[in-house]
Amino acid sequence: MPRQREELVAHYWQRFCVKNDTIGFFGPVGWGRVDGSVGGVEIDPGEGLTASSSVFFSSWSIDALARTLSADERLMAWIPPRRIPFARIGRGGAGTFVRLPGRPEQPVPGELLPMLELVDGRRTLGDLARDLSLPAGLAEEHLRELVGRRWVSWRLEVPSGARPDRELRAVLERVGDAELRRGALEPLEVLERGRERVEAAGRDAEALCEALAALEEDFTRITDTASQRAKGSRTAPNRSLVYSDTRRSATARLSPAVLDELTPLSLCLTAVGWLTSRYAESMRAHIRQSFDQVRGDRPTTDLASLWFACLPAPHAASMPEADRIGAELRERWARIIDAPEGARRVQLSSADIADRVHEEFDGPRDGWSLSRYVSPDVLIMAKDAAAVERGDFELVLGELHIAMNTVAASLFVNQHPAVEELIAETDRDFPGPRLMPMLPKELPLKWSARSRPALDRPEDYFVAIAEHTSDPHRDRTVLSADVTVTDRDGRLTAVLPDGSEFDVLDVFSHALTNRVMDRFALRPDADHVPRVMVDKLVVSRESWRFTGGELGFAEEKSEARRYVRARNWRGERGLPRYVFVVSPTEPRPFYVDFDAPVYVNILAKAARRLARKDPEAKLTVTEMLPSPEHAWLTDDRGNTYTSELRFVAVDQEHQQGGVPSW
Repeated sequence: MPRQREELVAHYWQRFCVKNDTIGFFGPVGWGRVDGSVGGVEIDPGEGLTASSSVFFSSWSIDALARTLSADERLMAWIPPRRIPFARIGRGGAGTFVRLPGRPEQPVPGELLPMLELVDGRRTLGDLARDLSLPAGLAEEHLRELVGRRWVSWRLEVPSGARPDRELRAVLERVGDAELRRGALEPLEVLERGRERVEAAGRDAEALCEALAALEEDFTRITDTASQRAKGSRTAPNRSLVYSDTRRSATARLSPAVLDELTPLSLCLTAVGWLTSRYAESMRAHIRQSFDQVRGDRPTTDLASLWFACLPAPHAASMPEADRIGAELRERWARIIDAPEGARRVQLSSADIADRVHEEFDGPRDGWSLSRYVSPDVLIMAKDAAAVERGDFELVLGELHIAMNTVAASLFVNQHPAVEELIAETDRDFPGPRLMPMLPKELPLKWSARSRPALDRPEDYFVAIAEHTSDPHRDRTVLSADVTVTDRDGRLTAVLPDGSEFDVLDVFSHALTNRVMDRFALRPDADHVPRVMVDKLVVSRESWRFTGGELGFAEEKSEARRYVRARNWRGERGLPRYVFVVSPTEPRPFYVDFDAPVYVNILAKAARRLARKDPEAKLTVTEMLPSPEHAWLTDDRGNTYTSELRFVAVDQEHQQGGVPSW
């Protein structure tokens, strides 16, 4: 049991503390600025580890409460119904009809049409009865008929947001019956007080456990729902009722001299522009084919029909095309790098390879609204802040997030001390309104309220495609069925009901980004890839690939002999002490210290699992760079921490300006 406990703690430690993940107080969000008055990187440690901590409800927990409240039909009379986003109302020679994507036109009975035209997510059943001069009973009968035909949704739905409890409260506050309103708000207030107790407990373990237990008990009693979602491949992040995000006490000021060493990054950005341009061109062609098929002999179609014809979004061909273009990107980089056979280190000069980069990656540019963003994660490799000031440092390019602004994610926005600054930067990037798709509240394994974009502005439009996850009371909210797609000078354009026009790729922007956001890679498809450095920037870490069976020590029964054999195995192959491992059988990358028996055991188990599942499959071992001796970030007590700098690069050459916006 002690060994199992040690391994469990080691698993959690490497998951939350070694990688630079933003997870509660294990990975607080810190903010910094570029400052010409400092010589390297200057840290103001503040007081303690965190300056603030916020506790949020997971969206699913408040959705569960909404479902419970929906059981009261008296309350539902105050919940406005709305038309399904992809149900288009049309008119022809035979009368009025509803068209659903991929389905024949369905005639609308004359007695239902007036109500169908009015349901907008704002009018309650009483409002509809009054506006249509119908008796309450008949109005409800018509509404239920529309729901039965699946043209209308009549549910208590919580708009997406970082504070779903506040969103639900706003819905319930609109209930006109005071007694019903109080009754609906009461269970919500119980959960709100529970969340406040969890937040107040802070890092007091005993108080925190008591507060969490009380909240879970109240939640289960009120909703008759388990307070923890089961872990599985179909479960989105945030399995608990609540989660916390924190802001770090320390702030940093970075010298322009450090930024100057990021010059090679511009070559990477050129390559990214090539990738997104080729992908945009490809997807435009495929979406155009779908448009021509859907519209038939009509000059236009509705956005809903086009979207469903392109599933899985942005198109059925989107993944193979992303694979193809990503492979071509790696091939072009291989020609530029031209690493000698068996080399472990490749040192290049940005000046020497600049012409080759432009030869490989120049060309006409295209894209979608989000593809103007590239968000590189950069790590400083230095003993301490003083070493940075002396110029004794190197930089490491971590992940390069393509076509996304990582700082726009809710988890960062909600921890910024002055959100208006981020909005102002968004205004600079997009001086005019944007058209953005309403996104699902969550997706299995990767998407939750923490990751949703949170820098939207009142002037931006949201379009509901398949799900309506925004507040219907928000202005500039439209349904996909009401958006017309037409050809404007050879480019598909989305025309909104108010006449505003946008490049149709803007609607597909997040789907496009999801296909390419992690496609930047310099490493070829090989069992050994050298470390590649351009000037002082490591653009690719050294890595190795092995089948599970090649880790012969993994089958050793004796822990002591397994540890010795693992160290010998590592030495024979020239692996560093600290590495990260990615295996097809493991849910996420994990850290290994070859000097720590517990981590050797974790690696051995992963190798055995891989060998059993697929003897031919390979795991990838990548050097940890920077390694622990390069932890330059300190707190007020001198403790050191791993860290990374998150930058957002914005293409200033291609400005938004009507259609096309690229």
